[in-house]
This record gives sequence, C-alpha cells and structure tokens, in this order.
Amino acid sequence: MTNSTITSTELNYLVFRYLQESGLTHAAFALGYEAGINKCGIDGNLVPPGALITLIQKGLQYTELEANLENNDVDADGDFSFLQPLDLITKDVNELQQIIKAKKKENFQKESDKEKIKDNAHAQEREQQVEGQRVRERQDRDGDEEKDKDMMDVDNEQMRQKEKDEKEKEKQLAESKDKAKLDEHEASKGLEQMDATPSSQSLACEISRTEVTILEGHSSEVFACAWSPAGSLLASGSGDSTARIWKIPDGPCGKDVQVLPPNVHVLKHFKGRTNEKSKDVTTLDWNGEGTLLATGSYDGQARIWSPDGELRNTLAKHRGPIFSLKWNKKGDFLLSGSVDKTAIVWDTKTWECKHQFEYHSAPTLDVDWRNNNTFATCSTDTMIYVCKIGETHPLKAFSGHKAEVNAIKWDPTGSLLASCSDDWTAKIWSLKQDKCLHDFKDHTKEIYTIRWRPTGQGTNNSNQQLVLASASFDSTIKLWDAEQGRLLCSLNGHRQPVYSVAFSPNGEYLASGSLDQSLHIWSVKEGRILKTYKGRGGIFEVCWNREGDKIAACFANSTICVMDFRM
Repeated sequence: MTNSTITSTELNYLVFRYLQESGLTHAAFALGYEAGINKCGIDGNLVPPGALITLIQKGLQYTELEANLENNDVDADGDFSFLQPLDLITKDVNELQQIIKAKKKENFQKESDKEKIKDNAHAQEREQQVEGQRVRERQDRDGDEEKDKDMMDVDNEQMRQKEKDEKEKEKQLAESKDKAKLDEHEASKGLEQMDATPSSQSLACEISRTEVTILEGHSSEVFACAWSPAGSLLASGSGDSTARIWKIPDGPCGKDVQVLPPNVHVLKHFKGRTNEKSKDVTTLDWNGEGTLLATGSYDGQARIWSPDGELRNTLAKHRGPIFSLKWNKKGDFLLSGSVDKTAIVWDTKTWECKHQFEYHSAPTLDVDWRNNNTFATCSTDTMIYVCKIGETHPLKAFSGHKAEVNAIKWDPTGSLLASCSDDWTAKIWSLKQDKCLHDFKDHTKEIYTIRWRPTGQGTNNSNQQLVLASASFDSTIKLWDAEQGRLLCSLNGHRQPVYSVAFSPNGEYLASGSLDQSLHIWSVKEGRILKTYKGRGGIFEVCWNREGDKIAACFANSTICVMDFRM
C-alpha cells in the first residue's frame, strides 16, 4: 500500500466529519455507529474542516492534470482544457485525453474561422469607408449650389422660428419648476409613511459582545445546554466527550465576567484519550429539583451527576447512541431513547431498567413524558407511540408522517401531543382519536424542533393563548394556534436553518438560534425581533433561566454565551 492510497476506514471518517460539519447530526451518528468510527484510531484534531471536499477537489484536479499532460503530445504546453466534474469521475484517462484532443481541434478550427471572419469584416469596412467618402464629396458639391440660392428665404424663416422656440422654452421651464416642487412634496410625504411602519428587524436592539458572558473551555461543538431549575447552574454538553456545569454569577453579564474553577465542573465521559467520538454528549436534562443532572452519550450510556460534578451512576443497557433523555416531573423515573430502536424507563431509586420498550423499527429520535407514568416516543420509522409503564402494548400508535419524526412535545396540560418531521409538516395529536387533529403544512423544508408556549393549567400563564412554535431548515419559525389549527404568524429573521427555539417562562417572548450565528428574541404578541445577538458559530440550542432574565446559547465554535434580558 502506497502513501497516496486511502483506506475505507479513513474515507468513512471523512464522510462522518462532512456530515457533522454540514449539520446532518442524525446521519453522522448513524454512520459513526454502523462504521465503528470510535474504533478507527484517527485523531480527529488532526483532520482539518472540509477535508472530504478538499480531497475530492484535489482528486479531480489531478485527473484533469493527468489527462492534459501527455509526453508525446506536441500541444501539451498549451492551456488546460477544463473538463466537467462528471467526466472526471466517470471516464478513464484515455477517454479524457481523447475529449481534450477533440476540444483542442475544435477550438483551433473556431479560432481559424474567427480570423477569416475578422479579415473579411476589415476588408468590407475599408470598402465602405472609401465609398462613403465619395458620396459625401458629391453631396457637398450639390449642397453648396442649393445653399446660396435659398439662403435669404431660410434666414427669414429661422428668425421667426427662433422667436417661437424661445417662447415655448420659457413656458416649459415654468411648468417643469412647478412639477419639481410637487414631486419634492410627494417624496417627503412618502418617507414619512415609510418611517411610520419600519420593518421588525430595523427596530431590533443589537446586543453587544461587551454585554455577553462567554464561557470557554470546551474543545468541540457544544450541542446542548440547560439551566438548573433550582438556581444559577448551567449545564452544557459537547462533542469533546465532556459535559460541564457552570455557576453563573449574580448580576449583569459582560465580557469581563469569567467563570473559572471552582465555579465550573468538568464531567468527563472518557478514560484516557479526549478525542473519542463515541463519547459525544448528545443530550442532557436536570431533574425537577435541580439535584441531579442526566447526560446521554454517543457510547449508548446514560450518566447521572451531582451539581458539583460527581459521577453518581452509569446506566448501560442501550446498544447505540442516546439521542433523548428526560426525567418525569416526580423524578422517580428517567426515560431514554436510542439509535438501538428502543426506549428505556430507569427506576431512579435502584438505577435499574424498569422496562425497555421495543416498538420502533428504526432509531428512536425523541421521547417526552405526558405525566409521571405515560410518555411518547418518535422515530425515523415515521411512527409515534404513546406508552405507559406496566403496559406491554402501546396505548396509541400514531401514523401520518411521511418521513422521520424529529421531535415530539406534550402541551403543558398533557392533553395534546405535537410532532414535527422531515416531511415539512408539524402535527397535533389527541389520545381521543387516531388521526391528527391539525396538520400544519406551511413550512417549505424539514422541521427540526417544536416548543409549546407555557400556558394553561399548572402554569403561571393560565389565561394565555395555547401556541405551538416550529423551527425549520427553511430559516423560519412559525407560531400556530393549537386550538383553531391555524397559522398565527411566520417569524422571518434568520437566513439559515433554525435549530432551536425556547419560550420565556412568562410566555411573552421567544428565543431562537440558527446556523446563521444569530440569536433573536421575539415578541410573541407582535411577531417582531426585539433584540438580537450575532455570535461566531452556528447555534445548536438556546434556553432561558427560571426567572426569565438570562438566556444561554451554545455554539459550534465550542463556546456558550450568556446574556441578560430586560424590557
């Protein structure tokens, strides 16, 4: 094997990295799991971004160079004939050389034809110039004879016409001045109307980097973040095989505010090497009291941590990466969903598997509790199952999506279940019927996530309208009236896929994060951007603290940003 060859393992790793860098996390996880990327021994820190694209481009350039340079070709020192990429991929060198020869011959013939046409055109132009000169000379002689004869009559007529033209010009000048004044008045009136109704973005207040606390320490993308319900602790999970718990200081955020040990705890998911891709932290969730943090990892294990970063338990039964992890409200059960197609309910008293649900025929992407003993799961198999602890069969099996179901969420009362899919739709389901109550089809690309407005019984906003937010790869967020089944408004402020949305605790505001590196804070009532922050990497998740006065966002550039929110 020579140094210029590439192994299938190395190619798998390059494709894996390409999928990750493109934001196709599900596809990357699936390939990594099936191809055993964690066992390949490649140091990911040595592989630059865009390595696969660079390799393909260099391969195409080499093939093109090889096809253009022949030792026995007298024209080889001429300009390269750039071939189509599809030709470079599908044809061998001999065929490419024949294409190039044909192109060179064709180009040579075209150049010869151009020269002939050019010479003929020059000859015709010279003939036309000579003939034109002769015509002008004859016209000049004839004109001189007539000019003297008619000079007197023409002079008199020109004087009369000149006086008439001057009067007409004076009249036109006066009219044009009046029109200019009128146009100027109308223009100023139009500007006043435009200023009275500016766009939502023009009113947005931009949050300066000096007003933001930037948490640094992770060495890879930060995929997840979550505030503790008990106080000022913020958890983050990263592709560097660690989670971290940050104690955010009281008071205003700012660039001078630093969170350093002992105010940050590093939760290591590896032993030895720090670049083990199998230990990516994919999801995390605090229990209701904020006394325990659960993390899910690409290695298929769930881990339980104390707020001071101590590992309490490791839950190992899944046979594939964990994509979703949720505590029930009471805190006596933990639910996990995995690529191995199953969902597991863990008993938090004994940390043993209470029940493993095996209904899906493909990876489980999301799970969500309805109440303390009933929950829902969704999968790439397009199905949604509602399950209950102790029951051997699902309570409901919802079918209707045409592609993988990315996320599911019960509304605050547990009566309605929302789902979103790669089929560009979001749907609302009820246990009272098999078909969906509402089918929302206004998005034009895949919908990545959904969130309910915190309203209704059991919340502090019981009188607010029940609203569902959906975030899509079409760069928009849409707000839906869940009771009437209609679109309330479309929030159009991002320029790239929106990965995360989160309602404020009072339900009046919505935060959104996108791959365009922007975090927007919207007024739900007015449907416009109130504040915006421009980061330095795509945003994977945004979240509010319990009080609703701070927002955290995790970025692809390995940082977490925390900012204040006051209106």
